[in-house]
Amino acid sequence: MSHILIVEDEPVIRGALRKLLERHDHSVTEAESVEQAQEKSLHQYDLIISDLRLPGEPGTALIEQANPTPVLIMTSYASLRSAVDAMRQGAVDYIPKPFDHEEMLLAVERVLKEGRLNRGNQALRRDMERSYPVNAMVGECQAMRELKHRIARVAPTDTPVLILGEAGTGKELTARSIHEHSERASGPLITVHCASLPKTLQLDDLFGNDEQPGRIEEAEGGTLFLDEVGELSGEAQSRLLTLLEQGEIHRQDSLATRRVDVRILASSQTDLPTRVTEGGFRRDLYYRLNVMELEVPPLRAREQDIEDLASALLARGSEKLRRQNLFFTQEALEAMRGYSWPGNVRELENVIERAVILSEEEAIGPGQLGLNPDRAPQRTTRASRASLDPSEDLSLEDYFTRFVLENQDSMTETELANKLGISRKSLWERRQRLGIPRRKGGRR
Repeated sequence: MSHILIVEDEPVIRGALRKLLERHDHSVTEAESVEQAQEKSLHQYDLIISDLRLPGEPGTALIEQANPTPVLIMTSYASLRSAVDAMRQGAVDYIPKPFDHEEMLLAVERVLKEGRLNRGNQALRRDMERSYPVNAMVGECQAMRELKHRIARVAPTDTPVLILGEAGTGKELTARSIHEHSERASGPLITVHCASLPKTLQLDDLFGNDEQPGRIEEAEGGTLFLDEVGELSGEAQSRLLTLLEQGEIHRQDSLATRRVDVRILASSQTDLPTRVTEGGFRRDLYYRLNVMELEVPPLRAREQDIEDLASALLARGSEKLRRQNLFFTQEALEAMRGYSWPGNVRELENVIERAVILSEEEAIGPGQLGLNPDRAPQRTTRASRASLDPSEDLSLEDYFTRFVLENQDSMTETELANKLGISRKSLWERRQRLGIPRRKGGRR
């Protein structure tokens, strides 16, 4: 339910508008003038609808005072000049009086929806910036310097970008960096994890249907990031190609086309050229997406960056878990530099968070990290050996790995998720984190 303030000096109009809005489940408060409205807390409302001409100050006087609450101006003087003046002062829109009920409702719903999206994007951006600060992509090794340079070159354009790299290297952070440094930064960044979507739901989720828009329309004016684009179905690939070539989509069960203004970024940890050769991915779509290619280096190729990365992640983990004055011993840093990091930066982050939890002293040594350089390359196969003793004390990660590897040929992804008691999306995310690939020809 949205809370709306009506500022109108004519009781008949004010009452009619109140009834109209309340019939559509909005909570309404009334005021007869700007002075009376100012007695209330303007920021508690989701929308203010104000007449332009009021006793005392005009309705536009509320615009600056209520900011960021949007103000919709009504005016009996529906001239172009009054509308332009109101918009210049920051009104979110204007409606002439007497207003059409349907037009008023459409305007109210549009403004409220935009407000929800803006607040959501701002909150998400703040949250993500705290967790993964774009302006502080850590790393000064040659590969990272080259990546940052190419991001700076391609970000201001609308060119599609294909981001390659192993699981956990930071492909989504790279996509977000491109978006935040583009002219679309004030628009939404919508991420779609293609591998976690059942193929039967991909078209509805991406392109929408009669009841609701899809993720592509949600990204209007911003950026759409397709993570693991190689997992899209053939039909979804075909429609994505149309979007790239013509800037148009059509919703499910609809022949009407809709123009959308979105920039496409995509990622893959699989070998897309091989998928193209095998017929699993459209060649023309591959070339459309691969106008600019960025490769995020694996952590094992970034030994120079390990200490800076670990320090940044330790600061983040300490803040998250409310620990202070933690630091790595020299032995811990050497252990991290000597480890191969099959799970890349994501694994490093998890290891450090666990160390922050387990550490009882300020100094974090190798013991708290729990790294075993000799075991690292066998991480995805260790738990799958048939010779394992059933009574072995497995960690949750080892149990998950073992179960998936032993059953993925005979179960679908949905069945695996159900057996493990998690969602299909969680299954996919854990596969990514632990570096457990799907087997070719495995069940979907």
